[in-house]
Amino acid sequence: MLVDAIGNAHDRVRETARIVSLVPSLTELLFDLDLGDQLVARTAFCSEPRDRVEPVPIVGGTKKVSLRRLRALDPTHVLVNVDETPKALPEEIAVMGIDVVVTHPLRPADNLALFRLFGHIFDREQKAEAHAFALTHRLDEACARRPTLPARDVLYFIWKEPWMTVSRNTYVAAMLELFGYRTLGHDAEKRYPELTLTPGLLQQADMILFASEPYNFTQADIDNFRATNEPDATTFLCTIDGSMTSWYGSRAIAALDYLKDFRDRTDGCRRQF
Repeated sequence: MLVDAIGNAHDRVRETARIVSLVPSLTELLFDLDLGDQLVARTAFCSEPRDRVEPVPIVGGTKKVSLRRLRALDPTHVLVNVDETPKALPEEIAVMGIDVVVTHPLRPADNLALFRLFGHIFDREQKAEAHAFALTHRLDEACARRPTLPARDVLYFIWKEPWMTVSRNTYVAAMLELFGYRTLGHDAEKRYPELTLTPGLLQQADMILFASEPYNFTQADIDNFRATNEPDATTFLCTIDGSMTSWYGSRAIAALDYLKDFRDRTDGCRRQF
């Protein structure tokens, strides 16, 4: 028996599970563990794998769900996340007698326990261990390379109006730190703080990264930011695939490859800049 992120124990499913995922990255993980046929509902934001998820019924978004529609699908398990799911929602679902699995990865290595938890509950240990092996290999490579990388102070934007970033106790910041990126704007009281864009803050940044989610920053946003805020001429500005920094689960394996290439590519651009 294994426990989830809040200490709830979960037995192995003895019959075919009927799973609802309220987290996009966990929906993707289910398919990668060959559990797609057992997914009976998802959110409107669960978009991957694009070619397979479309037929799965939608019960709402990540923050607001139709409990009536969810109950009608007779699920055995509902997957949620501490950051992405309102606290009251899992409690309402649990009252229905449904097994709620709570996740909360904070570091890339936390995906190893996530793989094994799902493998245990849904009888996919072999697939889970294959994912764990692949992730461990990439984590070992990243950790071995980390001391050779010069530190880069980065502003990582997830939203505008107001400008928002990630504190250093988040999964995103931990992913970036593996590749030598030290996030600015940390607030010990808030995981996703709002920022006041002062000249002092902008001068600290070696790079400013504009994520593709939850707000999808474009080159036009960067051009407007440069014109409006006048960052230091040596500060490098670029977009970054937010799914590769914020999606845990199986996406983390590809994400470590992506961030390795991103570091190499942007370092090359900075030398030319």
